[in-house]
Amino acid sequence: MLEGLAPSADRAIGFSVAVRNVRGQVVRLDTALNAVLAAHAYPAPLARLLAEALTVTALLGATLRKDDGQITVQAQARGGPIDLLVCDYRGGAVRGYLNFAADAVFTDGMTLPDLFGEGHLAITLDQTAASERYQGIVPLEGDTLGHAIEGYFANSEQLPTLIKLGVSGDATTGWVAGGLLVQHLARAEIGGVRLDVERSETEALHPDWQHVLALADTTSVAELTDLDLAPETLLWRLFHEEEVRISEGALPNRGCRCNPAHIRSVLESFPEAERADMRGDDGLISVDCKFCSRIFAIPA
Repeated sequence: MLEGLAPSADRAIGFSVAVRNVRGQVVRLDTALNAVLAAHAYPAPLARLLAEALTVTALLGATLRKDDGQITVQAQARGGPIDLLVCDYRGGAVRGYLNFAADAVFTDGMTLPDLFGEGHLAITLDQTAASERYQGIVPLEGDTLGHAIEGYFANSEQLPTLIKLGVSGDATTGWVAGGLLVQHLARAEIGGVRLDVERSETEALHPDWQHVLALADTTSVAELTDLDLAPETLLWRLFHEEEVRISEGALPNRGCRCNPAHIRSVLESFPEAERADMRGDDGLISVDCKFCSRIFAIPA
């Protein structure tokens, strides 16, 4: 039944395997990803890095309840050619950009330390309904961005997590990115029993988590980025011996929210004296949007 599903492009689906006490997300970015990358002339290795970051952000954002705010992933560093990477997610909309040294040379296979040097990773959740803001900050460690996010959940949330990321294509043919996130719940979904997930490095992993890790870790880049492979089919390949519950998530889309009317409303909140200092000789205020790489000239 699952093998007959139509191919998908931009998708986000949530899933759970109750008997193994795990939950997760599958995200694929196609049109949304190319719309974001088209605004920037990044070298190919940086385009792939930002594609991975956008996918991770979409994976994390998809875990939020509908209209439950915004999640931001930010890496700040020193000592490497990249000093800042920012992505955020709100209701399916993703956007992102990075700052890098113009004279730097980037090659395939560069690790996170090669790209960033030393730095930290911050994940910020702004909850609309509760008007609350939560931020977790951890060192930017690991060879890949996926490893860094896994470390964040292990150290900040004590939540065992596996992240698999894949990017294929190029600026000419178009980019495709995909991601799989799997997490071991602190409490069993069936019965609500506390699970023993806080184990030392010398102790064996929980059997359920060990089983899921062995399966999920086989996911390949080709599977994550194959537009002819529906996410449901991927999950069936991984967990066909288990009962998997699936829920459709918000459709991923390019999410730059800047527009002249919104920017003007923000500028009008400043005192006139401050706006006067912002104006150029033409009487307009220039606002540079890093996300969409555009400069807006606003009469305000």
